[in-house]
Amino acid sequence: MLAVISTLLLLCLPVAPVTVSTSRSEVKVQQNSDAILSCEFKTERDQNPRIEWKKKDNDVSFVYFNGNFTGPFLGRAKIEGATVTLRKVMLKDAGEYRCEVSASADTVKLGETNVTLKVLVPPQIPDCEIPSSALTGSVVELRCSDKNSIPPASYTWYKDKKPLFPPRFNATYIVDKHTGVLRFTKISRADAGQYHCEARNGVGQPKSCLGQHMNIDDLNISAIIAGVVVLCLVISVCILGAWYAHRQGYFSRHRGRSFWIPQCHGVAHISSQNLSRTEDIPHAGYGPPPQDTQDFKHTQSFML
Repeated sequence: MLAVISTLLLLCLPVAPVTVSTSRSEVKVQQNSDAILSCEFKTERDQNPRIEWKKKDNDVSFVYFNGNFTGPFLGRAKIEGATVTLRKVMLKDAGEYRCEVSASADTVKLGETNVTLKVLVPPQIPDCEIPSSALTGSVVELRCSDKNSIPPASYTWYKDKKPLFPPRFNATYIVDKHTGVLRFTKISRADAGQYHCEARNGVGQPKSCLGQHMNIDDLNISAIIAGVVVLCLVISVCILGAWYAHRQGYFSRHRGRSFWIPQCHGVAHISSQNLSRTEDIPHAGYGPPPQDTQDFKHTQSFML
């Protein structure tokens, strides 16, 4: 009788189905360090549930399946209970992971939890663009960038080993720590010096590029004006020479004296240089030339 009552009491007690959770839903580790992906579970009745780990990329791939690690995780990961440790993580390991626990004997047969892994990369030596010289009064930009650090680095510019912070009042430069651009709106001789840039993102040690000296030269206004004046004089002389040559007739094709030669029905104007060639005498559409040289002598005359 007591055994029956005990059994009935056990059946009436509430029993929790399978539950899966994690102590850290987001894990951040530096590249080449170990990452622990936590997964904890409780079951209703099943004492030997099935545990699987999957990674969500463009597709879902197995990390741990049927008691073994698969693919790129084979030989570089271990599991304790349902918690997985990845050794020497790489950038390609970053992503979202899912822990699944299947308890076939439980009322609720499946539970799962997600863990996001972020792989951090310390700063690399940044690429710096520093001009060697500039003219006073001009706009000059110095650039600094590190495309490999994760999270993205912030940048600090130094002049003669002293940091350049964002100015407060009437400064001639603007510095953006997020883009790494140092911009001089109107550079002066006081801005000459040695510049370098430092990148940091809170992971590992900050890195700097090599310093480079930037010279500031004065704009020689007198030399520019003198050059413009000389150029204008040269152009003026060329124009006057061309005009004089045109007035003297150096550009004309025919420079001899002209004569008027009467013809049967009109007068044609030819030059003395072409007078010896009767075939070049224009007829101006007044009819065919004489057929005989004798006719030509009797019918035409020259008039100076």
